[in-house]
Amino acid sequence: MHGVRKAFGAVQALDGVDLELRAGEVHALIGENGAGKSTLMKVLSGAHPADAGGMELEGKPYRPTGPLDALRHGVAMIYQELNLATHLTVEENIWLGRELRQGGWLQRRRMRPAVEEALARLDHPDIRPHTRVSELGPGARQLVEVARALVSDARVLVMDEPTSSLSRRDTEGLFRVMRRLREQGVAIVYISHFLEEVEEIADRFTVLRDGRTVDRGEIGEVSLENIIESMVGRSLDEVFPQVEHAAGEVVLSVRELAGHGLPRQASLELSRGEIFGIAGLVGAGRTELLRLLAGLDPIRAGSVRLEAGCSMGLLAEDRKEEGLALDLSLGENLTLPRLRPLLRRGWLSHQRRRACTERWVKELAVRCDHPDQPAHALSGGNQQKIAIARLLHQQADVLLLDEPTRGVDVGSKVEIYRLLGQLAADGRALLVVSSYLPELLGICDRISVMHRGLLGAPRDVGEWSEQSLLHEATRGSGDSQALSA
Repeated sequence: MHGVRKAFGAVQALDGVDLELRAGEVHALIGENGAGKSTLMKVLSGAHPADAGGMELEGKPYRPTGPLDALRHGVAMIYQELNLATHLTVEENIWLGRELRQGGWLQRRRMRPAVEEALARLDHPDIRPHTRVSELGPGARQLVEVARALVSDARVLVMDEPTSSLSRRDTEGLFRVMRRLREQGVAIVYISHFLEEVEEIADRFTVLRDGRTVDRGEIGEVSLENIIESMVGRSLDEVFPQVEHAAGEVVLSVRELAGHGLPRQASLELSRGEIFGIAGLVGAGRTELLRLLAGLDPIRAGSVRLEAGCSMGLLAEDRKEEGLALDLSLGENLTLPRLRPLLRRGWLSHQRRRACTERWVKELAVRCDHPDQPAHALSGGNQQKIAIARLLHQQADVLLLDEPTRGVDVGSKVEIYRLLGQLAADGRALLVVSSYLPELLGICDRISVMHRGLLGAPRDVGEWSEQSLLHEATRGSGDSQALSA
């Protein structure tokens, strides 16, 4: 890809981008949210036509008319939000929209060998053609998407944030598949905000910033710090900025809380001015605990006590399904929970709402065109900032944050970490669930680990390491093992 340009109205999303892929490599495409990564890949996969520039595939001019045409040329894209019909089988999903027919009848005998061959290349015997996708875990579903691409004989495979919802075990399994495909000559474009994973799996990298190619090179020859500086265009003194804050009186007390399923038992005390982290594997019950506290799911046993006059707000993990109303404007999303300050003589003042929205957009450095822009038009990181701004406008005293930086680039993460520290300094109480262990160790005051629905005893952050957190997440603490028994 050379000199690729793409504009959406007055917004120049791509401004002369160059990208070179080699057969049999994993190439990391790196950049902040809004840098142009997704737009560039949509041009490559035929979803968007380029305004200018050119592409060559195996030495020949390449200009797909759409995603299906790109598939015919061997270019497949796997999006962060998986596009699977969970009520259908693995085989039906792999061929969905491209079924082989003759005389109006499906040619299953012709389709099945290709499915079996693709699954054999993945070396995952647990994924069978007749299994319903709804019965598969997140890691296996990701591999079904890969198998769909292999049936199309993809020679270029684009993977957009493939590990954002995966456990470490599923991530390692995906990496084994990627290495196997690399050995088979497939070129893989790997988009991820987890730079440690980029360092582990990628061979080369390209950095985009503001729609331009600003850096490229071999992984291992450049430090992660230098890559981050290329991404954000400035030096980052520290990834986890420290804002002085101190714990005060207890504002939230949870005693032996249990739901109808998960969690099985959870007790904790959260104080004003404290950032309390909860670690654990996917499916351990962390999200379910926050949903119980927020009143979204019924409590089976135990008690929750909140200081009189205080309120709680939840930042959901799935911002697209639960965190935002994507078709509504930024202002509508931000102010929905608290409209009273925006009323004038009983009527909603659009002028006040716009001023309120502009204030939070400025404070959180949200990249957008205007406050009336729909939420779906923003990049993932900027959507997350709007979701956080909604809690701040709500003036919640206790913030329940489920994966607050999921899908957010490094530069935006630093801004969010600084914001969370300032909220604690202002006396807010923060309960943070995260699968990214360095994040918990970098921002939290105390951490507990959830193991199979049981919440272990909290410890000061200085008493934890990544190894000890992972050990307790996979095996449980002595207390949780006794409770489980």
